[in-house]
Amino acid sequence: MTASATHADGQVGDRVDAGPTDADLTPYGGVEANEAWREEVRRLAAEQDAVVLAHNYQLPEIQDVAHHAGDSLALSRIAAESTASTIIFCGVHFMAETAKILSPDKRVLIPDERAGCSLADSITADELRAWKAEHPGAVVVSYVNTTAAVKAETDICCTSSNAVDVVASIPADREVLFLPDQFLGAHVQRETGRDNLHIWAGECHVHAGINGTELAARAAAAPDADLFIHPECGCATSALYLAGEGAVPAEKVKILSTGGMLDAARETSATSVLVATEVGMLHQLRQAAPEVDFRAVNDRASCRYMKMITPAALLRCLREGLDEVHVDPDTADQARNAVRRMIEIGRPGGGE
Repeated sequence: MTASATHADGQVGDRVDAGPTDADLTPYGGVEANEAWREEVRRLAAEQDAVVLAHNYQLPEIQDVAHHAGDSLALSRIAAESTASTIIFCGVHFMAETAKILSPDKRVLIPDERAGCSLADSITADELRAWKAEHPGAVVVSYVNTTAAVKAETDICCTSSNAVDVVASIPADREVLFLPDQFLGAHVQRETGRDNLHIWAGECHVHAGINGTELAARAAAAPDADLFIHPECGCATSALYLAGEGAVPAEKVKILSTGGMLDAARETSATSVLVATEVGMLHQLRQAAPEVDFRAVNDRASCRYMKMITPAALLRCLREGLDEVHVDPDTADQARNAVRRMIEIGRPGGGE
């Protein structure tokens, strides 16, 4: 069973670079993440009635100072439920946009507005409208890693935590357009068995660069290790192939969101785990299960966009009120129902 794929601009490849190298995207620096910095961040947040949210791929010091750390779905829920008047979103731009969509009356800040996302950039609202025109009546499921404009053209959003549940909730006779991540889409199709699921050929350049050859070599060198594989990874199919061929025991291969990885880390009986996702996740995993040896399948899989949220950027944001995120009210209104439906479906998404 294969899904149709519409090719976005850019190439699907074995890349491990983490985004742009232009000098104008150099992260803010010059601030040490010491105890004085942590106290100042918390003092300013309290003074401004702000809640600081950090994605699991953020720098360890940013994760540790935040009020809440988690995956996209967990942080979306926290942002929607928070009574704070200001949300400081330490992540990439689409995440802060999502918080603004859910909380239009709150001030939403991202410590560096230049922190974008290669996956979100792989489809535009115009491209989605054209795709919808080719499949009238199809249900559009957009990964939360999309712009507000794309969400406004979407029926229901999802994250890697609940993508399978979201698609399974759609009547079996309805066509589904799944976007933009082709690897997550392939995972959803495997799990649901749908033959009317059409998948956009986008990718996260960091996850796509974690390849099957590398995974196979690491697994062969550590035969007792569990494998935690994010479904955005280019190696997810290879992991299942290794299990099917008996090269790796099937019970050791776990396709998981970042929140699911935390749950699995607390439950695993393995003494070592190979992790296929952005390397920032290792910090949360090691905190959740310090007795387990967590190692990256690809230790170069670091997202430069995520790492633009530095201690200096966070302090600048709190001191100067920069950078505020705005979403056109009409766009936000159209996107809100799709995001709210995402929040209502599936497992909590792993926060804290």
